[in-house]
Amino acid sequence: MRTILFDPANGAAGDMIIGALLDAGADESLVTRAMSSVVQEPAITKVKRRGITATYIHTRAGEGTRTLEEVIERLSVAEASDEGLKMAERVFRRIHDAEARVHGDHPHFHEVGADDAIADVVGACTALLSLSPDSISVLPVPLGMGTIHSAHGLMPVPAPATAYILESSGLTVRPATEETGELTTPTGAALLAEFFSSYGGKPPADGQIASVGYGAGTRDPADRPNVLRVMVLETEGSGIWVDILETNVDDVDGELIAAAMTRLHREGARDVSASPLIMKKGRPGHLIRVICRPEDSERLAMILAEELGTLGVRCIPSVHRFIADRRFITVRLPEGDEIGVKIGSWEGKTLTVKAEFDSVEAAAIRHGQPVREVKWRVEEAARKELNEWT
Repeated sequence: MRTILFDPANGAAGDMIIGALLDAGADESLVTRAMSSVVQEPAITKVKRRGITATYIHTRAGEGTRTLEEVIERLSVAEASDEGLKMAERVFRRIHDAEARVHGDHPHFHEVGADDAIADVVGACTALLSLSPDSISVLPVPLGMGTIHSAHGLMPVPAPATAYILESSGLTVRPATEETGELTTPTGAALLAEFFSSYGGKPPADGQIASVGYGAGTRDPADRPNVLRVMVLETEGSGIWVDILETNVDDVDGELIAAAMTRLHREGARDVSASPLIMKKGRPGHLIRVICRPEDSERLAMILAEELGTLGVRCIPSVHRFIADRRFITVRLPEGDEIGVKIGSWEGKTLTVKAEFDSVEAAAIRHGQPVREVKWRVEEAARKELNEWT
């Protein structure tokens, strides 16, 4: 079991989270490619923050704002895994919902809609997934104290959007007792909230520290090391415990089912599926199945009822879920394309070698080749590389 423990003692921002994950062993090539595809290649350097060596990320992005729709459109062309892009979209929807609560209907993001925020979110999600976490824990998030300048003028710390993001996150916060300025940004808060929602819940079990990473913030105050720490913990165990929620519906159209599945994913479900079935009186219907953490069962069951109008949700509690080890490698084709490959293994034995389909399809279109042929070449190259490592 692998738990990633975030320690934002001195704050959290997108660049700090990426830096810490890279420092702890995340795949730099995947992160660089994902960030480069939405802005340009980031500068990754080692810096000192009050004596602590940390990884610093500079996105080299320009200024500008976008609507949520424009942000999502920008994400659609990013060279990242489907899972990473879906996670990044959920992060921006968290920020958008918080901004809407603060300002009402508004056409644009401001600081969080700029290129650097888009690159930070895509990079952070890619970095996290490359470490193949089984669970995530987040130590108390500092709120900071004072004021900051924003696109709307002078704002209190934490920024109103940050406060709203943290309100519904389930994360523990730590109030400041003295003037600190902004410690946790909206982007940092939304990333930690999404990571915790997707993988978090219970404190990590006893185990060993496999790696430690520090990510540096831009500022370098004299009174504290402006870094975020990540620890990767390895604990014994071959799986986790989950609940399975099920309900049958025969009077809900496909668009509503799709919307419900999207919301359930956004609200922290580990997996959601819909299967066709024949119900009473021969009516066609669907079986909706949700896999989730036990502590999320009641909340997600309520969402099923709200979105689908179902009057009953079955809960199969405390199912032990075995999880294969997952990691990513990058394969470079002779034509120059770099394509990510997900490797699944169990007790050291490789089970699956799967190329990222969107990248394969893009390469096939660029070179006028069949998608099937490019996919085969990538996966064969990955298998050869794995054999050379072993």
